[in-house]
Amino acid sequence: MTFTAMVARENDGAVTLTREEVGENFLPDGDVTIRVEYSSINYKDALAVTPRGGVVRDYPIIPGIDIAGVVERSSSDDFAVGDAVIAHGHDIGTARHGGYAELARVSADQVVKLGTLSTREAAAIGTAGFTAAMSVQAILNGGYRPSDGPILVTGASGGVGTVSIDLLSKFGFEVVASSGKAEAAELLTGLGASSVIGRLPEDPEAKIRPLGKQQWSAAVDCVGGRTLAYVLSSVNYGGTVAASGLTGGAGLDTTVMPFILRGVTLAGIDSVQKNIDFRRDLWHRLEAEFRPQHLDRLIHEIGLDDLPETLQTILAGRAIGRGVVKI
Repeated sequence: MTFTAMVARENDGAVTLTREEVGENFLPDGDVTIRVEYSSINYKDALAVTPRGGVVRDYPIIPGIDIAGVVERSSSDDFAVGDAVIAHGHDIGTARHGGYAELARVSADQVVKLGTLSTREAAAIGTAGFTAAMSVQAILNGGYRPSDGPILVTGASGGVGTVSIDLLSKFGFEVVASSGKAEAAELLTGLGASSVIGRLPEDPEAKIRPLGKQQWSAAVDCVGGRTLAYVLSSVNYGGTVAASGLTGGAGLDTTVMPFILRGVTLAGIDSVQKNIDFRRDLWHRLEAEFRPQHLDRLIHEIGLDDLPETLQTILAGRAIGRGVVKI
């Protein structure tokens, strides 16, 4: 049996992503074969089709770090044919074929059975929403209350940022959204942001002070680089900064001052290596108290043939919200 897949291949230093018909023997071994209904668009997916993007070791690869669909075959007692599921994390879409195809095969310990979420909703949440939920949980773990003051979200128009705003506003926090995309302001306020500001720091050439004016009780940083350095210097005493992004650069030019003089906590957020028990528990919560309120506002749906252009859009920093790929 053959099926349609978007396959990334490398040739002479260039990476191409094209629609192909491949056989099931193209798929790796695994306990669960999934008839994919939806995937999503993430920065890592764009890097997977970028020469020297740093996330794929060997080509060819079917990208797509999120897989949402129904079980077609299973040798695991945990899953039956017809179960609605989502799989993400570990090596999916980077070293193991991912979600940009009609079929995917993964290990049972990478699969989460869905309850009240549809496969489309699960893909819209996906890795980005899962990361946002982890970021918000890190802030809640700090014991912060809405009366403590505003929470900053940087890179606010992206997948992690938009879902973080939705969840923080759901829990009653005042959210300040930082984004370089003025056209995203209406969306961000619709998700619950009380105000929208530009990129931080406002002067991209200014030297960042070791300790600046205290402005935020906590922060979700999706950018990294100079933005993260600025946020660390301007968060309140005892504040937590949940950091998950590097679109602003992987470097961090800061000092120990925020940590030893203001007791700031830098909480690193990684969703890739979390074990399956953690994943299943958090997805259960994403179907309950962590369920985003405005998911439909975030979604823009595309087809497989739209992927090459859309992935270039995310690399160029022009993407807003959550791109969902209908397979």
